[in-house]
Amino acid sequence: MKFNLFNKKKSPKNIKEEWNKLGSKYAKDVNEMVEFGEKHGWENWKGKEPEDNRDHLADEIFELLKKANETNTVEDFRNDYPPSHSPLVKFMKKKGQSVEQLHFIEKQKIVFLTGTSYQKRQAYILDNENTLKLDSEIDAIGKSKKNNVFAISANNKITTTQGWQGNIISTFELNKTKDLGITALIPFNYGRKILLITSEGIYLITEKYEEMIHPIPDLEDEEWDSYIDMENATLSNDNQYIVVGDQCSKHRILNQNGLQIGEIGQQSEYPHYCLFSKDDKQLITNSCHFYHGITIGVATENLNGINIPEYEESALYKTIDEGMRVYCGIGTSKFYILGDAHGYIRAIDLNGKCIWRHFLGSTISGITISDDEKTLWIGSYSGMLHKLQLGKGARDEHTIGNGNHYEDFRLILWKEEPILKW
Repeated sequence: MKFNLFNKKKSPKNIKEEWNKLGSKYAKDVNEMVEFGEKHGWENWKGKEPEDNRDHLADEIFELLKKANETNTVEDFRNDYPPSHSPLVKFMKKKGQSVEQLHFIEKQKIVFLTGTSYQKRQAYILDNENTLKLDSEIDAIGKSKKNNVFAISANNKITTTQGWQGNIISTFELNKTKDLGITALIPFNYGRKILLITSEGIYLITEKYEEMIHPIPDLEDEEWDSYIDMENATLSNDNQYIVVGDQCSKHRILNQNGLQIGEIGQQSEYPHYCLFSKDDKQLITNSCHFYHGITIGVATENLNGINIPEYEESALYKTIDEGMRVYCGIGTSKFYILGDAHGYIRAIDLNGKCIWRHFLGSTISGITISDDEKTLWIGSYSGMLHKLQLGKGARDEHTIGNGNHYEDFRLILWKEEPILKW
C-alpha cells in the first residue's frame, strides 16, 4: 500500500496549532510595528511589514466554521480558532458586501442593513445573538440624534416612529426623490423632517416639500445635474446645524432650514465625512486622498459665518487626525470613535489625542453603540458585523490593537451563504 504524502489532509489538531501559532505571531508583529511607528515615526521603521501566512488554511477553516454553526458548537470553535481577517480575504472578494446603517434600539438589540445605496438591500434585527430578517422592501433606516426617533424608507415612503416600531409620527411620500438610492437618512429629533443623503443630491424632506440643499444648482449650465460623489452630511445633535459636502465642494454649514451660514475648506483632497461631538461643542470634518485623510475640528460656537480656506492653517480649527480616511463614526461622552478605509476603528478625543485603536479589517461601513457606551457594533465592507465589549480585555492573542476590547462574536453576512457566527 502506498501513501501520497503530498496530498495528505491535515488533521484538525494540526490546523489548530498552525492557525494559532501563525495568527498570534502576526498580531504580535503588527502591534509592535504600529506602536513603533506611532512613537518614533513611520519613516524610522526599517523592518519588514508583517505577513499573515495562513491563506492556505482558509478553505479548511471555513468548512470547520460552517460545521460549527450547523452543530451549534460555535463557542468551542471560536476558542480553538480565534477569528482573523486576512486569511479569508479571498472569500470576501467574491461574497462580501457592505454592512451599514447600524442603529442601537435597546439593551443588546440593533438594526442594520446589508448592501449599498445602488444595490438591493436587506434589513435585519440583531437581538443578542439572534438575527431576524425584516421586510425585503426596506431600503434605508435612520435614527435621530436625540429622542429615539426612527425613520424607515420602503416603497418610496419614509415613516418616522417614536422608538423602534413605536407610534407613527409622520409619513413622507417621496416624489422628487422617488427611486433614488439612499446613502443615509437622518430624521430630525421631533420626527417631522428628514435629512436625505443620496448621490443625486442631499435633500430636506417634510410632508409638504422635498428641497435639495446640496449641491447648489448652476443656473447658467443647461446640462447641469445634481450627481455627486462622496456625498456626506450630518445634523448637530440639537438639530440647529446641517453640514453637507461631496467630492467637489467644501463642507457647507447650513442652518436648520437649509440656508448656508458658513463653509469649511478641506485640508486633504476631497471632503468625505463630517460629525458633531456628542455635546455639540465641536464639528469634525474629514477630507481624503486615496486611503488616507485629514480630520479637523471646529468649535460649534464659531460656525455661524465661518470661512476656513482649503489647504491652509487656521486658528479656527485644530487637527484631530492626520491619517484616516473616515467612513463612519459616533460621538461618545468622552471621544469620537471613527472607522477608516484600512479597517481600523480609533477613539480620538476633541483635542486629537488617540485613546485607542482596534483593527477589524476591510473598510468600516457602519457603527453604533449602546446607550451605556459599553457595547459597540461595527460593520464593514467585508460582510462582517462585529460585536465588541469595550474595555473588557482582549479575548485572545490574535487581537490587533491596543484598545483592550473583547469581541463577543462576529457575524458573517456573505452573499449566497447562510449567516454564520464566529
